[in-house]
Amino acid sequence: MGVDESADPSKDGQDELEQAKSGPADRSTAGPLDEAEANAVRPYVDLGGVKILPRDGLQLRLEVEENSQRVVAVGLDYAGSTLQVQPFAAPRTTGLWHEIRHQIAEQIAKQGGTTKLTVGPFGPELLAEIPAAAPGQPGAKRLARFIGVDGPRWFLRGVIAGDALVKPDSAALVEDLFRSIVVVRGSTPMPPRDLIPLAIPQSSSNSPDASGALEV
Repeated sequence: MGVDESADPSKDGQDELEQAKSGPADRSTAGPLDEAEANAVRPYVDLGGVKILPRDGLQLRLEVEENSQRVVAVGLDYAGSTLQVQPFAAPRTTGLWHEIRHQIAEQIAKQGGTTKLTVGPFGPELLAEIPAAAPGQPGAKRLARFIGVDGPRWFLRGVIAGDALVKPDSAALVEDLFRSIVVVRGSTPMPPRDLIPLAIPQSSSNSPDASGALEV
């Protein structure tokens, strides 16, 4: 005779946790912001699915998929660190980060890496050691910090590397940078987890060079 999983209160509680939205309590005012929450007159760099607020020392890179030539991520070099961001479509009332976080940990474990669950300014996050192919350095690993925030109908993922993992001042600057991002979900219906389309800025003064880098 089969087991009625719906009658298991512990499973119900786990399901509710995995579907809950994750993010800082002040997200709607301190960011990351939805387009409807952002100050429209601020001089953002428009990248389609996200808008980036320029600041001194910030360099922006667009990561392009080779076959399709579509922009799949935005890389931000700042404060001796890198912050990669990707916006995804999400359900209106439930979140994605709890489930995606578990999947990231599983993928890293399959690669021979390790992850540690911690709680930071954005809520639950992962600190990961990932095997890195380095000439003459067998067993080399790279460190990365995975953060995520569920917003209204979107989910924003960030991956941090560099000084921000070991220097508190750099970490604070990169966290503020992540907070300043505006997500533009748009009104087009999209399945949850689909990447919200990213685009090269229209302004000629913000044209990328051959490496995809932009000075902002």
